Amino acid sequence: MTADARRGYDARESGGGDMRAVILSGSGRYADRWHRFDETSAALAGIVAGAGYRVEVGDDLLAGLAALGDADLLVVNAGDPESPLPEGTGEPAEPTGEELDAAAAGLDAALDRGIGILAMHAAASTLPELPDFGHALGGRWIEGFSWHPEIGEARVHVVGTHVIAEGIDDFTVLDERYSGLRLDGIVERIAEHEEDGMRHPLVWARELGRSRIVYDALGHDVRSYESAEHRDLLARALQWLSHVPAPTFDAS
Repeated sequence: MTADARRGYDARESGGGDMRAVILSGSGRYADRWHRFDETSAALAGIVAGAGYRVEVGDDLLAGLAALGDADLLVVNAGDPESPLPEGTGEPAEPTGEELDAAAAGLDAALDRGIGILAMHAAASTLPELPDFGHALGGRWIEGFSWHPEIGEARVHVVGTHVIAEGIDDFTVLDERYSGLRLDGIVERIAEHEEDGMRHPLVWARELGRSRIVYDALGHDVRSYESAEHRDLLARALQWLSHVPAPTFDAS
């Protein structure tokens, strides 16, 4: 990674694995009053390091995307810039066109060469300024359409035949149950929950060119990461995401 690429990007590093993981944690305009992204990103850092990655945790989303460089894994744990900010927080500056262009270029280059992306919980509503992020995710939180009941005991139903789901039984976790997420890409469901007689996707995986993506709607606060079953699911997701660039097939 060049010095120019790293300008404006500061990260805390941990772990000693051969693969490089970048965790981008919500702050500034990507923070909100409901989520403690500093705490959940710290929990995620431990899980990712345990999966064999050298972990960098940064709290500047746009600079972090611009500086992805040769990262093997991107973890996004951040919120909606239109949400109310934490109490006592001043209004953050709007991103410049240059910052957005650099972030988009960094993300697009990583997707083109092949990267694993793990997007957690509120990441379904983050980075609306970068349409390619939402496209890569395959689904989004839509204001006025998506919703969730009060945080509480969530029964997670493991579904499908994806390798991430193999050997995992249904489990219960204390968490929010995102409902009504709007899917706009081809995804393979890994876990669902039931609300009002309907099944809603909680975890899914998809491949996009040479990249692999997992979205996990769980993870509202650190109690979610205290669940052994949730940590096991994440470990399996990280194992699958580590196999990038994903193989491509010539259909001609």
